[in-house]
Amino acid sequence: MVAPLILGGFVLLVWEAVSRSGVVPSFFLPAPSAIGVRLVEDLTTGGLLGYVGPTLVEAALGCLVGAVVALPLGYLVFRSARAAAALEPYIAASQAVPAVALAPLLMLWLGYGLVPIVVLCALTVFFPILLATVLGLRTLDPDVVAAARLDGAGSWQLLRLIELPLALPALLTGLRNGFTLSVTGAVVGEFVMGGQGLGMLVAARGDSADTVGIFAALVVLCALAMSVYGLLSALERRLEN
Repeated sequence: MVAPLILGGFVLLVWEAVSRSGVVPSFFLPAPSAIGVRLVEDLTTGGLLGYVGPTLVEAALGCLVGAVVALPLGYLVFRSARAAAALEPYIAASQAVPAVALAPLLMLWLGYGLVPIVVLCALTVFFPILLATVLGLRTLDPDVVAAARLDGAGSWQLLRLIELPLALPALLTGLRNGFTLSVTGAVVGEFVMGGQGLGMLVAARGDSADTVGIFAALVVLCALAMSVYGLLSALERRLEN
């Protein structure tokens, strides 16, 4: 815990010194102190927190939709060799096209607003959750599974009592990483397809060349992602215990 704080403090000090020295114009790289002042102003009088809710809702819904598709599909790939042989090439090929590159198409197909952004978030998190599901299930102790089968466990009992509990850490890791990526998808979606969240705010401040304001919004965005990541990590540790 101490090491990250020391590193972060050192980076901020160097950043402050470079900004104040004039080596880099403050328009391009404002000082952390100026960003901090703007952040406090935005939080107290500018309603910056009001932009967090829409982005969080978009990211949560997108992660949920992605998980609803990825988890059962991952189990199917794990359980059926034929399904794995049929689906894995297409799943791998789908990663050749970044999900964010589909944003213009989603805008044309679905219009603007919540729905296309949620779909974009779901596409962003689909592969990480699917991969974590398959890896988590494939790394189960085969002796434990074999013993459960000898005791007469059927497919449903095996999933509910053995496979799901043992693979839970991997599944939670996939969901945790997926949600973080979903926040990124929500911001990118707001750039292209509108919205009322942090992505729209960053785009608006970019249009007005408000560099300090952009950095202030990015700080809130990073804090949001770190908070969600930390909460899901705490939930993961609690469930493991």
